[in-house]
Amino acid sequence: MKSIKTIFTFFLVALLAASCEDYLDPIKKVPTANDVSVPQVTINFPTEGKVIQASEEVATLTIHVIATDDIELKSVTLQLDGEQIASLSSFKDYRRADIAYDYTELTDGDHSLTVRAEDLTGKNETKTVNFSKITIPTYEPLDGEVLYFPFDGHSIDLISQTPAALEGTPGFATGKVGEAYAGATDAYLTYPADSVTKGSEFSVSFWYKINADPPRGGILAISPPGESRNSGLRLFRENSGDNQNIGLNFGIGEAEVWINPVTTVPPTQDWMHIVLSISTTHTTIYIDGAIAVEQDIDAQISWTDCTSISIASGMPNFGYWEHYSDLSLYDEMHFFTKALTAEEVQSLFAVK
Repeated sequence: MKSIKTIFTFFLVALLAASCEDYLDPIKKVPTANDVSVPQVTINFPTEGKVIQASEEVATLTIHVIATDDIELKSVTLQLDGEQIASLSSFKDYRRADIAYDYTELTDGDHSLTVRAEDLTGKNETKTVNFSKITIPTYEPLDGEVLYFPFDGHSIDLISQTPAALEGTPGFATGKVGEAYAGATDAYLTYPADSVTKGSEFSVSFWYKINADPPRGGILAISPPGESRNSGLRLFRENSGDNQNIGLNFGIGEAEVWINPVTTVPPTQDWMHIVLSISTTHTTIYIDGAIAVEQDIDAQISWTDCTSISIASGMPNFGYWEHYSDLSLYDEMHFFTKALTAEEVQSLFAVK
């Protein structure tokens, strides 16, 4: 019996060995491939045109870069504004380097980041992105204030620290205080309206320097899609002979309210301070701190279907009647969910 078991065991081992020989691939050495590809560089952050916002004048920038090669990377170097800030030559994965590098001395201004990856045969690729950094000061909102755009070289709301979206290529110019937003053809700003539309009252205050070319333009629109004016608000300008009329329209649910003109100004008008103050029963419009026009209203302003704010254009929802982009200057724009008092208007007007 013992002999039979021994023979059976020997036979089973031989059978398994044969199976391995017939059905399992033997390990083979793979020859090294030729290095034919140039390294690839991807700069994930900062991106082209990115505005870095920080409360510190000298901030930390975390640079995120991925470099790859078909065979093996030799080095990856980072340059900021022409000066080398890092050189890496040791990687966990010799074909792919996922780099997060903290640069701790980023100052305000325009910057250029250049990344160069080189492989073992000397082939290399270089990528460059341009970006900027600004210091955002700490800001304490005024009573009832929900948005504040100082336009000091940026379109950031200082309350939420969130930038408005730019359409087209607007610019900045010398403002009433610091710098101002400078309108351009087919350009304007948009911002979510939810912080403004949660209230039953509304006010906006800003400095405005008119450019009468083109003859018509949208100044401020918080408007629903389509030609619907029973909700939302539309501030605009239109030519009147050699002058410009500034007009206002807003919706109160079952009707629309027109105040047109609010004021008439010459095309060479210097900086003017505009305040719209709308309570649940009354509208008051101030020009340079004084009441320009006021009237009672039958109901509070309606914000039905109003989801975005457009600055320096009626677009995209109030582009009809040629209220397109405005090439004027805008500065120190404050939004409130309350009707401003005359004293509050004077305080805003006094900031020069």
